[in-house]
Amino acid sequence: MIDARYTAAKLLDKTLKNDSYSNIQLNSGLERSDLDAQGKKLCTAIYYGVIQRRITLDYILAQYCSRPLAKMDSIIVTILRCGVYQILYMDSVPDNAAVNESVRLAKQFGKTSASGMVNAVLRNFIRGGKKLFAKEEKDDIKRFSVMYSIPVELIRSLVNDYGEDRAKAFAEFSVGDEKATFIRRNPLKCSYEELVKALGNVELSTDDQLCCRLENGGVIGTNAFKSGFFHVQDISSQICCEVLAPTENDVVLDICAAPGGKTFTMAEMMNGRGEIHAFDLHEKRVKLISEGAERLGLPNISAKSGDASVYNEDIPKCTKILCDVPCSGFGVISHKPEIKYKSLSEFERLPEIQYNIAQNALNYLAIGGEMVYSTCTVRKAENEEVVERLLKNNPDIVLADISEIRGRKYSNPVTFFPDDFGGDGFFVAKLKKVK
Repeated sequence: MIDARYTAAKLLDKTLKNDSYSNIQLNSGLERSDLDAQGKKLCTAIYYGVIQRRITLDYILAQYCSRPLAKMDSIIVTILRCGVYQILYMDSVPDNAAVNESVRLAKQFGKTSASGMVNAVLRNFIRGGKKLFAKEEKDDIKRFSVMYSIPVELIRSLVNDYGEDRAKAFAEFSVGDEKATFIRRNPLKCSYEELVKALGNVELSTDDQLCCRLENGGVIGTNAFKSGFFHVQDISSQICCEVLAPTENDVVLDICAAPGGKTFTMAEMMNGRGEIHAFDLHEKRVKLISEGAERLGLPNISAKSGDASVYNEDIPKCTKILCDVPCSGFGVISHKPEIKYKSLSEFERLPEIQYNIAQNALNYLAIGGEMVYSTCTVRKAENEEVVERLLKNNPDIVLADISEIRGRKYSNPVTFFPDDFGGDGFFVAKLKKVK
C-alpha cells in the first residue's frame, strides 16, 4: 500500500534531486496519489517540513551517521530526514512510530540492508535527548543557521541589511508552522456575505471585507472560485496595489504581470473600468492572465506578451505603472522554502536586470503619473539600491508620498516583514514623474 510517508519520501527525493519547485512537485504528486484527506495532510506536513528544515536535519544527521550524507544513498538520507523531522517537530507522532515507520520505509524502497542503520541513527538521536547541538557550537552565525535552517551567507546578508533582531524574527517566521493564506474578494461579483455563504464551511477573517484570511479549508476548485468571487493573493501583494491606488480614470501598465494577481486586484479597484495593459515575456503566462480576467469578469484588462526591458512604442503613456520585477524571492521562503538554498551568486545579475526593466517602464509614465517599483524579496541590493540608482539617473523622478498604509505610518520606500501584516516579505517604492 502506498501511504502518506512513502509518498512524502518519494516526492522529496525527486524534488531535491531535480531542484524542482516544491509546490508544483507536491501538487502533482498528491493529484496522482490515492491518499485520503488525512493522508494528504500528513504527506504535506512532512514534505514541506523537511524542505524547510533541511539544514537543521542534516546538521543533526551528520552527528549520528558514520558516513558523510553526500556519500549515502539519497533515498536513505531522505528517509532519515523524514524520521528526524517527525521526532523533533511533529508532536502528534510518537517517537517509536517515527522510528518504526522509517525502518519500514527503508524496506519498502528496497533498502533492507540499510534498515538497521536507520533504526540505530534515529534511536541514538532520541537517547541523546533530541538535541540540535550534540556539542557546543561557538559560531553564532552557524548556530543561527542551524536553528532556523537558513544558509550562512543569506543570514549574513539579512543581518548586514537589517540587524540581528530583524533577521532572526524573519528567519523564525520562515520555518513556523502556520502560514497564512489570503484571498481577495471580487467586489464586482459578490458581497462579503455572498462570498462567505458560497464558501460554506471555509472560515474567513478580514478587516476590510476585501482582503480575507483563510482560517481553514481549501478554496481552489470551489464553485465560488469558478464563479470569479475571489482570487488567491497574499496580503503583501494586495497592499502593493493599494499603494499604487489606481482608479477608473487611470491608464495603468502592469509591466511584469503574470500570473496576474496584482493585475486583477487593480482592475477590481478600478471597478472594471479604465485601462490596464498587462504584459509578460511568455505567451503561456499571458494566457493565465487572460483566463483569470475572464473568470473574474474584468473587461478592462488587455494582456499581451512583451519584453519588459525593451521599449514598446505601442504602449501608451500611463498615469499609473506597476513595475513588479523578477527577484530572488527571499520574501516568500515561508511558502517556497527551496528558494533559500540557492546561492546568492545566482542573483548577482538581478539588480542590473531590475534596473533596466524599471528604467524602461519610466518611458511610459506620463508627467504627474506614479510608478510603484516592487519585489517579493528583502535584499537591499535588489530594493533600495535599485531605487537609489533610478532617482540618481532620472532627475524628473521623485519619491511620492505614501503617508499611511492600512492605518499605519510608513516612510517611502518600505519593506514589509511578516510581523507587519502577517504576509510575505515585500518591498515597495512609489515614484512620481514631476516634469
